[in-house]
Amino acid sequence: MQRIYVIATGGTIEKVYSEQTGAVQNIDSKIDRYFRLLRLPDAEIQVTHLMNKDSLEMTDADRALVLAAVEERLKEPAPIVITHGTDTMVETGLVLEEKLHDLRFPIVLTGAMTPLGFEASDGLQNLTESLLAARVLAPGVYVVMHNQVFPVSRVRKDRQLARFVWK
Repeated sequence: MQRIYVIATGGTIEKVYSEQTGAVQNIDSKIDRYFRLLRLPDAEIQVTHLMNKDSLEMTDADRALVLAAVEERLKEPAPIVITHGTDTMVETGLVLEEKLHDLRFPIVLTGAMTPLGFEASDGLQNLTESLLAARVLAPGVYVVMHNQVFPVSRVRKDRQLARFVWK
């Protein structure tokens, strides 16, 4: 059984539609129910709900919390997947890459351009691909989105294309 840590921080992948405001918002985590839809017979997924924020609202203090959560999991090392908003995903990944050395497993950041559960959401695809990537990649920090794997220092979000591209 392969353990994979998942650290949920919010972002579009976790957004829901609020009938009261007529907007999509980060209200409550919903990622656990999507893991129940996946066939993961030899994976032990351990989810930590760290925060539920739009990444544009993330602060340096929030990134320090993500770093601390990763460091805590590295005490019993296994691959790590971090769900994160796409707007500042690379920024958080670069903090991890700068602060963490001698990794024994990969750290994968992923998210969605359209919330899980919405028609044409890319969230479940990205989540599934990230779980596989976390099991096969060499140690390091990566962004996994839309069937592509990028080292975090070599990727950027292209807002016009609504996807990540090589930098």
